[in-house]
Amino acid sequence: MAKMLKDSLKTIESYKAVSPHYEEILDILEEVLILREKHRQAVTEIIFPVDERLVPEKVKGGLPLIDFATADFDIEKPKAYFLDLLSIAEKRAPGETRELAQRIEKGEVDFKEMVLDAFFGPYTEEDQEEAEGDESQDAFDLIDMFLEECLRPALERVVQKYGEAVTRYGWSEGYCPICGKEPKIGEIKDEEGKRYLFCNQCGIEWPYKRIKCPFCGNEEQQTLAYFTVEDDERYRVDVCNECRRYIKIIDFRHTKEEADLDVEDITTIHLDILASEEGYE
Repeated sequence: MAKMLKDSLKTIESYKAVSPHYEEILDILEEVLILREKHRQAVTEIIFPVDERLVPEKVKGGLPLIDFATADFDIEKPKAYFLDLLSIAEKRAPGETRELAQRIEKGEVDFKEMVLDAFFGPYTEEDQEEAEGDESQDAFDLIDMFLEECLRPALERVVQKYGEAVTRYGWSEGYCPICGKEPKIGEIKDEEGKRYLFCNQCGIEWPYKRIKCPFCGNEEQQTLAYFTVEDDERYRVDVCNECRRYIKIIDFRHTKEEADLDVEDITTIHLDILASEEGYE
C-alpha cells in the first residue's frame, strides 16, 4: 500500500506540472491520500457485516455484499478519519468547519446518520446548514467529498477480503459489487480492450461490457456514443442517449501508463463540465 501511495503522489506532482489549474484540488487530494494510508493501517478488522455464506448468491443475483440500508456497523473509525479530513478544510478556511467538528465530537450531530444520508443521496445545502450553520461553498464541497471518503479505508478491507470472490462468481452489474455505488469513471485495459468500472467509494474495479450503459442497461449501439476532447483519445466520455447518463473512461494502453483512477477522476473535471453542458448527468 505504501508503494501505491508513493506512486499516486508522484502522479499528482506530474499533473501539477502540466495542469496548474488543477493544483489546488490536487494539493487537497495529496493530503487526503496521505491521511487515507494512515487510517487504512488503523482499520485492522472488517466493520461492515458480510455473510460469507451468501456471497455467491448475492454476486450472481446482482446484490452488493454490503446493504447499507440495514447494515449495523461501528462508525468510530470512519468518524476519526472524517475529523482528520476536516483539518484539511480548516487550514484553507479557518473556523468554517470547527463548529461541525466540535458538534460531532460532543455527539450533538448524529455522524452515522450524516454519513448514510450522504451515501444514499446528495448531502444538500439545506442539510449542511442545519448541521453546522452557514459556511462557504468551498467548505461545503469539501465536506461532501470527505463524507464519501471517510468510509474508504474500511471499505477497502472488504474489497481485500471479497474482491476475488466477486470476480470468481461473475459480477455483471453497472454498480459496485461491494457497496452498490454507481461509478463515475472507468478504464479500458488488457489486450482485448475490456472496459472496467471503478468505485470511488471503496476502490474496487470490475469488468463491464463495452457496449452497454452501466446505469440503465441499454445495449442498443445506435443510442450509445462517446466523445473526446482536443483529439486526446486517452480520455473519453461514454454517453447513453436513452437515460442521458455518462461515465468518463481512461485508455492508457498505447502509452503503457498505469491509470490511477482516484487522481484521474480529479484531473478530468473538465469532462464532467462538458458532459453536463451537453445535457448528460
